Amino acid sequence: MKKIVLQKGKDKSLLRFHPWVFSGAVYRKDKEIGDGDMVEVYSYEGQYLATGHYHNSSTCVKIFSFDQVTPDESFWKRKIENAVAFRQRLGLWNHPSTNIFRLVNGEGDYMPGLIADWFDGNLVLQFHSYGMYLLSETFVRIFKEIFGEKLHSVYDKSSATLPEVRGLEPADKLLYGSFDDVMVRENGNPYFIDIVKGQKTGFFIDQRENRRLVGEFSAGRRVLNLFCYTGGFSSYALSGGAEHVDSVDISKKAIDYVERNISQLGGEYASRHTSHVENVFDFLERIPDESYDVIVLDPPAFAKHHKVKEQGVKGYRNLNRKALQKVKRGGFLFTFSCSQAISTEDFQTIVFSSAAMEHKQLRVLRHLEAGPDHPVDVFHPEGSYLKGVLVCVE
Repeated sequence: MKKIVLQKGKDKSLLRFHPWVFSGAVYRKDKEIGDGDMVEVYSYEGQYLATGHYHNSSTCVKIFSFDQVTPDESFWKRKIENAVAFRQRLGLWNHPSTNIFRLVNGEGDYMPGLIADWFDGNLVLQFHSYGMYLLSETFVRIFKEIFGEKLHSVYDKSSATLPEVRGLEPADKLLYGSFDDVMVRENGNPYFIDIVKGQKTGFFIDQRENRRLVGEFSAGRRVLNLFCYTGGFSSYALSGGAEHVDSVDISKKAIDYVERNISQLGGEYASRHTSHVENVFDFLERIPDESYDVIVLDPPAFAKHHKVKEQGVKGYRNLNRKALQKVKRGGFLFTFSCSQAISTEDFQTIVFSSAAMEHKQLRVLRHLEAGPDHPVDVFHPEGSYLKGVLVCVE
């Protein structure tokens, strides 16, 4: 296997099991190493450290083993089997009312560069490294062996997530099987999933536990779901007994899915729901202050990279200030950030400073994060991308 040697003293992060090697730490590498190659990483003194996939970028190696291994098909099958067994221990496999979950969560399942979401027999893959992408046919064979007839399809949705590789023009494509209309259930709530054109893998599975919490806080209350996408939080609020729910998104297609999903709950629920195809900021400008008992604020990432962090902080603060104006006294705000460049501490500061600017007192009821099927490697805290807070607004 091809080798990379680190500069003297640059092995400390790998000795602490951090799964990334940065290009500035490299002393020398074999000349023939190319993007996607499997490499062994050694210390300056010649000690074996780890094995991973190489890519000519700032994060030049993503580690998938700290043991000296032969990464053949049986190696990857064991990795996938371990991920499946973990979801079984979580009670998600064959769950009576939930048939969607994250099967592989990158570094959290010791497979950096691979995301796999399970939608009732339909697997959607997102590759974040070229090395993992080159293994796509291997993974399809493994999934077929493990799941058998329960596997209906495997879809590669990596065109927006793969790093740039010369000569590669990635396109989303079906790798196995077929699917038509995909309808799933999460804690009994039905959802139609747009695998091909939907955001991310088609649905934000990471918010499952937080959606359930919104349902628990919705009985008899007016609820506003901002950046609602396909209405995940809205369905939970309605099934939780909300007096009325307003769902707002700028995408007409997303709102069409909201209407379709809520219609599956039944007419009585649909009569307590209103959709709005509108810019969220415009909607907040036109409604009266203190209009809602519960507001859910789950915007897209405002700061995907550190270069735009300051701009992202301003955007989150402006949005949270507007939302705080619209919550009734004694009401509740569920507010989130999925920006990796914004830390948990950064986000809490944003929310608390927004409250100070609006002369609102807040009580923190819960700190919110992704569900347990999105495990985070303790040595890779960067994997904890979703952060949120539930506050009572005084």
